[in-house]
Amino acid sequence: MITPGMMSSLSNEWTTPQKLFDELNLEFKFTLDPCSTHENAKCARHFTRDDDGLTKDWQGTVFVNPPYGREIGKWIKKAYDESQKGATVVCLIPSRTDTAYWHDYVMKGQIRFIRGRLKFGDGNNPAPFPSAIVVFRRSWLN
Repeated sequence: MITPGMMSSLSNEWTTPQKLFDELNLEFKFTLDPCSTHENAKCARHFTRDDDGLTKDWQGTVFVNPPYGREIGKWIKKAYDESQKGATVVCLIPSRTDTAYWHDYVMKGQIRFIRGRLKFGDGNNPAPFPSAIVVFRRSWLN
C-alpha cells in the first residue's frame, strides 16, 4: 500500500537538514539564501516569498533550496543565470534527471548525488525522492 506523500508531497517546501548545510557552508561560506522564510533562513542575508528572490540580484556565494513544485525550473534557471554574472550558486534539489531543467541547466554545473534519502526539517521527514547538490560557477560553465 502506498501511503500519502510517498510519491508526492503535500508541501513543496523542504527545510534544509542543518548538518548538510553546515558541511556545505564549511566549503562554500554562504552569503545569501534567496528562498527561505525568516524562521528557516540559513544566511543573515535572505529573501522570503514576499521578497521574491527570482526578481532579485544574487551576489556572492548563494545557497538555494528552492520550492520543489512546478516552479523549480525557474529557480534552477535563475541559479544558472546568476552564476553567469559571477555568483557561486549551490542548489539542493531533487534528483529528477528526466526533467527539462535538469538537462537544460543542472548538467552545466557540478553535480553531487546524495547517497540515500535526506531527512528534512527536524529529521523526521524523509524525502520521497533522491537528492543532489548542483554547483554553478562561471568558470565551469559553457
